Amino acid sequence: MNARPSTLPTPGAAGEHRPLDWNVAVATAVRLMKPGPEVPRAEAEHAVRSLRRFSVEAESHVRDVTGLGQELPNIAGDVVDRPAWVHGAAHGLAALTDAALSSADARMQRVDDLFAGLSSRSAGVQAGLVLAYLGGKVLGQFDPYGESGAAGQRGRLLLVAPNIVAAQRSLGVPADDFSMWVCLHESTHRLQFNAVPWLREHFSESLGILLAEMEGTTGELLSRLPAVLREARAARSGDSSPGMLGVIELLQTPQQRLALDRIIAISTLLEGHADHVMDAVGPRVVPSVATIRSRFTERRKGGGLLDRILRSLLGVDAKIRQYAQGAAFTRHVVDKVGMTGFNAVWTSPEHLPTRSEISAPDTWIRRIHG
Repeated sequence: MNARPSTLPTPGAAGEHRPLDWNVAVATAVRLMKPGPEVPRAEAEHAVRSLRRFSVEAESHVRDVTGLGQELPNIAGDVVDRPAWVHGAAHGLAALTDAALSSADARMQRVDDLFAGLSSRSAGVQAGLVLAYLGGKVLGQFDPYGESGAAGQRGRLLLVAPNIVAAQRSLGVPADDFSMWVCLHESTHRLQFNAVPWLREHFSESLGILLAEMEGTTGELLSRLPAVLREARAARSGDSSPGMLGVIELLQTPQQRLALDRIIAISTLLEGHADHVMDAVGPRVVPSVATIRSRFTERRKGGGLLDRILRSLLGVDAKIRQYAQGAAFTRHVVDKVGMTGFNAVWTSPEHLPTRSEISAPDTWIRRIHG
């Protein structure tokens, strides 16, 4: 289950500057990460074999439901342990940020401003703390910027076997059903990026725009903080607390909010579409899908106080809301215009829903389908 040993790019390597040392991030995460569950050898080997097989079968089912990517090669995902996921995630994040920042030196300077007072190693330690926490939670991931090693496929599908086994045990659901269910979600993400040629570059360009707009210094951000906190308290008193994402948005300039809206809309669509598809495949493939969905939804809400605080600070709760909002958008559009009508979202970047359209899908239907 281990990934190939590798060294990540470091700041200054090959003449490049990076504000974050990804090697330090990986080393920190691996050192702090908790070990996975104790699993008998036979059970572990079965889990690995099943996940590899299901990752191929799942994509076939996803293609049948979505109508996407029928001509693409279908290859097995990589089954990994927690440290290997950290290595893979760091590679993907380094590639994503490099792609987003590659086109403008001014952009790099603005990012450097954001890291003022932090060395690349200090930033790496902080990133490692995040990766250590997420490394014990993430079930799977499609990294569109990773190396698959397969002709005709870009990106890398990672399935974190220890976390999948731990979650399945916690939920008390059939092991094979749960493994297939997870594979359906991640295979949908792989298909989204590989069946839609422009999506990968569009996402990195959108992130680049967001970073380019981050021109405020830390001092300027702090100068706005008192007003932000007053707005947050007012919202909370009205039972509409903005949460961490809301506070971040209140700190931003109007241009930054527009750029963030674009990223959030894309991410919400991708996550919600995958959540819809994994259930739409249905009980014919995953007999206990209704039970899994019900228990998994409750699990997303759970955790102790510290876990809930960390989830909020790291944006995990915002991610969970994305699943629900994006899935609701997908269901509504599919119910109204069918999967073929929904697939208009993949025609061009202009056909993607805006953040406001995610919450009001009929407005997207009227704009695209008349």
